[in-house]
Amino acid sequence: MRSRRGRAAVATLTVVLALTAGCSFGPPGPDQAGTAPNLPAPSIAATASDAPGDREVAVTVLAKGLEVPWGIAFLPDGSALVTERDTARILKVGPDSDADGLEVTEAARLAEVRASGDGGLLGIAVSPKYTSDKTIFVYYSTATDNRIGKLVLGQAPEPILTGIPRSPQQNGGALAFGPDGYLYAGTGDGTSTGAQAQDPKSLGGKILRMTTAGRPAPGNPVKDSLVWSSGHRNVPGLTWDKSRRMFATDNTQPKFSELNVVQKGKDYGWPKADGTAGGGKFVNPLMAWPTADSSCGGVASLETMVATACLLGKRIYLLDVTGNGTVLGTPQELLTGKYGRLRALVAAPDGSFWVSTSNQEDTGKPDPEDDRLIRLVFSDGGAGRS
Repeated sequence: MRSRRGRAAVATLTVVLALTAGCSFGPPGPDQAGTAPNLPAPSIAATASDAPGDREVAVTVLAKGLEVPWGIAFLPDGSALVTERDTARILKVGPDSDADGLEVTEAARLAEVRASGDGGLLGIAVSPKYTSDKTIFVYYSTATDNRIGKLVLGQAPEPILTGIPRSPQQNGGALAFGPDGYLYAGTGDGTSTGAQAQDPKSLGGKILRMTTAGRPAPGNPVKDSLVWSSGHRNVPGLTWDKSRRMFATDNTQPKFSELNVVQKGKDYGWPKADGTAGGGKFVNPLMAWPTADSSCGGVASLETMVATACLLGKRIYLLDVTGNGTVLGTPQELLTGKYGRLRALVAAPDGSFWVSTSNQEDTGKPDPEDDRLIRLVFSDGGAGRS
């Protein structure tokens, strides 16, 4: 899925009105720490729909003219670092702004990246010690493998983990620091048989947990192994809620896209399970949506809310998750069809959600403003609260 065109990033601010709607299916991570960006206030107040439990939300377009923005992570000054999958650029968005929106500048371009299919420059995470070490971590594709590297902006990345399976599709790419201070990565199986997802010696189809040197973290299920969980098809999104419960998206299965609660050492069933594990040794997903209505990428959490952004579904699903890990009530839809394909979704330091579009690729239908970064502010004491 290649980018349709190349052009410089442009930051423009608009404000639109969005309403939530019910769907028919049943705290920011440590790498997102920082202060709030200097944002203009929305000029239009959102209005809630009449459906019970719907949320009022204000939607602000922060930047336009990006190319397949894939990962978002925040710096201590409140600015965001945004990866572009196909151009291999890291963009700095904010913290300064004017009447046109947030400033967008190129912070780095990684010559090591070889973008093709859904591979390229993917996830990004900011060191929890960024104030002193100025280090960021990236997940990226070469011609032969996927890698995780660390770098100081302006310098070439130093690989800390190589040999993650590379394929035309299912390259994974999720990257985030957990509340335990260790680095987690979501990978893709990259085969039609699912052989790598069930192979404990393969890095494919897994969630990995490591030190900042790329070594297995203490307390992993198997000593000297990076594997935290297995049986995944393709993991593009990771997050944790305030109780340190871990959530991950899993997409590109033929039938369903999943949102999983990830547990240490558990097997999530691919390729034997697609949307439901059916009991036994496999773990059932928290939610599974038909692929055509989902194919979800980024996932974010704040308070009791867990949200995931979807590519084929062109929407965000909002879930209220109880303390015991069940979904309360009916999930809601947001932005359905309004901005096209939605990919990255993160919780910003100010409690808002940031989401990116992904229309500048072969399967998208871009308009002149794509791709965009969008900010969501909820009025019910959740994201964006004052």
